[in-house]
Amino acid sequence: MPGQRYDLGRVPIFEEGSTSVKITPSARVLRMLGEIEFKEWQCVAELVDNSFDDFTEIIRSGVNWPNGYKVSVSLPDSSTPQAQLVIRDTGRGMAYEQLERAVRAGWSSNDMHDKLGLFGMGFNVSTARLGKRTRVLTTRPGDTEWIGVEIDLDKIGDDFEADDITEPKDDPSEHGTKIIVDRLHRTRGDWLRRNGAALRNQLGAVYSWLLIERGFELYVGRTRVKPVRHCRWGEDRYVEHGTTKERIPAYIAIDEKLEDGLACLDCGQWQLTMTDICSDCGGDRLSERQRRIHGWLGIQRHLDKTEYGLDFLRNGRKILRWDKQLFTWRNPNGVAGNEEPEYPVELAHQGGRIIGEIHLDHVPVTYQKDAFEYGDRSWRSAVEVIRGVAPLQPKRAENAGFPENTSPLATLFKGFRRNDAGLRCLVPGDGRKPIHEETRRWAADFHKGSPDYQTDERWWQAVQDHEAIKQRGKETKTTASVPSQPDVDAVLDALGVPGDAPSSGEIATNAAPDGQKDATSATPTAKERKETRGERIARYERLSNPHPRLSRPFGHPSLGYLQVETRLLDGEEGLRDDSGQPVPVLLDQRAGNDMTALIDPEHDVFRLFGSDYADLLLVELAAVLKVRARSEWSPSRLVAAIRSESLKDGVLDGTTVGAEARELLVEVRARMARELDRTGAAGKAFTHLTRDEITATENQMIASGKVGRVRDLGQEGGFLEHVPPLALVRLVETMPAMFLDGHVFRGPYANVASDSARALSLARVTGYLSDVATHGTYAAGATAYQLQRARLSAALLVDELAGDE
Repeated sequence: MPGQRYDLGRVPIFEEGSTSVKITPSARVLRMLGEIEFKEWQCVAELVDNSFDDFTEIIRSGVNWPNGYKVSVSLPDSSTPQAQLVIRDTGRGMAYEQLERAVRAGWSSNDMHDKLGLFGMGFNVSTARLGKRTRVLTTRPGDTEWIGVEIDLDKIGDDFEADDITEPKDDPSEHGTKIIVDRLHRTRGDWLRRNGAALRNQLGAVYSWLLIERGFELYVGRTRVKPVRHCRWGEDRYVEHGTTKERIPAYIAIDEKLEDGLACLDCGQWQLTMTDICSDCGGDRLSERQRRIHGWLGIQRHLDKTEYGLDFLRNGRKILRWDKQLFTWRNPNGVAGNEEPEYPVELAHQGGRIIGEIHLDHVPVTYQKDAFEYGDRSWRSAVEVIRGVAPLQPKRAENAGFPENTSPLATLFKGFRRNDAGLRCLVPGDGRKPIHEETRRWAADFHKGSPDYQTDERWWQAVQDHEAIKQRGKETKTTASVPSQPDVDAVLDALGVPGDAPSSGEIATNAAPDGQKDATSATPTAKERKETRGERIARYERLSNPHPRLSRPFGHPSLGYLQVETRLLDGEEGLRDDSGQPVPVLLDQRAGNDMTALIDPEHDVFRLFGSDYADLLLVELAAVLKVRARSEWSPSRLVAAIRSESLKDGVLDGTTVGAEARELLVEVRARMARELDRTGAAGKAFTHLTRDEITATENQMIASGKVGRVRDLGQEGGFLEHVPPLALVRLVETMPAMFLDGHVFRGPYANVASDSARALSLARVTGYLSDVATHGTYAAGATAYQLQRARLSAALLVDELAGDE
């Protein structure tokens, strides 16, 4: 009440004749709370937690709450002492006694299991860390004024008493609580003032479940916080694994109810046995409560180097984001330090795509709410449910004496550990390889809220297009290898008939010159209707397929941008412009800045001269942008600027080409290792390594944290993941029958009759592989021509890799 003073930390004091001892802390302790390490967003979140706890209580009570569940965070607008951080909610407000308890250090609610606020210190730590003075004001519907308390750390004494305050209330129906912090810590106040967007993004991730599922509203600087959602494949997507075509979904729901447990309502600890007294704090308020693990595991639509892994939540707030500890196997029978990273292993530098959201409301967390109590048995039980106790890798599980791991995480690992383009691994591609850069860009559009990227259709279409292009490539190769017409000359020669003799029944005529039709034989019986331009473009589109890498925005900040969908024409008809002349690239303007670009891959400029599709596409687009922007730039400057801005992933430098080479080598290593394991020839291959190569392999394994596997070198093909790149070349040369003939590479070997043909087939593969291995190791000092050669060899080596046939 006004005129009273709040007691923030008093405990019973020693009195004469009493057995108690006064342990009231110095007032300095309250100021020292501000030294506890909390990031700025954590301080704000601690205060938001209190509001969301109140909202949750309202929902559970079933009371109608017409004004909604809204929290507004107003950030400081200057670095002066008067600048304020204000957090206000539309909750129920508090009575005087509730307010007194809420601001008291160490006080917590009666229930530590259903609340976000857990330890009763979050309010004091956060406000003390943010500023020197905090005012808390609260009011309920029907109250005549706001009541509150002012905590001034510069004035508060060892009596721990703070002044109460009031404010007039304009509308009696007004309700809620507001916390005002001023005389802000300079560094933290500046961070809040300058990082509103970052704060929104962080809070949108931490509270995403509550914002979506409970409908809570959170505003920072008058801008509504958007929940950060996962960009994952839909629940109806799946892959077919292995020869049995086992269907593995890209989304697995988890709902595991554990045996109910006995929890202490005073300290929150779970009891190991049925008892009437808490074994931890001695309290007698024990309650049997539900323990449940629920949520989902799934597959992200794109690979990411850091943003993959599992999110763990407690009471709807994320405690861990992108957590990867369940991707490492720890042998329960092994010694300390035996951790084995299991995911991602293949293409590890590209990152991973297994994600998930797991709710663990019954598992205790640390006071900073950034980790769980990993030593608690409830955490260990959750880990066992989600990932099992055996290794994720079946071969490793078998070698370690474990049965197959059938946990939800192991199931996803089995189906999606590899990242090959196409349906088999559910990875978008361009007909030859995965399009990771494009899918990451699409994911960015998903998070921006672009309507075209909210479902997984764009990713799914790219998977299907990859399969279609790949299938046509196979058909083209098959067609090219089978003559469409019998060798007439050979047959006539065998029969002793001159090649220029007229055929039986053929009537000699004045034949037209080669390549020209006889005009008299093709007299039309009716005048044919001329095809319109729109009909012609539509026909080209029906006969073409998207080119994902060249479908993107093209342009430059000085010229503007065009959103281009590029399609490759399929067939021999060729593209023709409006005057009927054959062209390699044809543009069609659509609405706004949208543009469709058609490319004829059979045009001579590509087929005979090997020009790059992008080069001629850029020429056409440069002409359009030059006119639109009324630019005075020369054509070459326009093309150079647009390429530099729009095709950054095609840059030809040692770093980029080296990374591309290493990425391909990871795939080659994995395929060769699988072949060694399949045939049981790992030991034999290992004997072909030189002493230097064995030493380098051991060093690489140790550096990768796989110390425990060094002693098993050569027992499995996995050692190939760590051998020097050029050792791969020598192994292929030494054991060609093991890796050619469609086992790893397409090239024929064992069934080729002549030694020279076998040598030629082997040299083609090892030549490409040698270029890739060299530049995967030493690309930094390479010249532009050498880098071009390496990139071309990589493309040709991809063609040499055996497919699914």
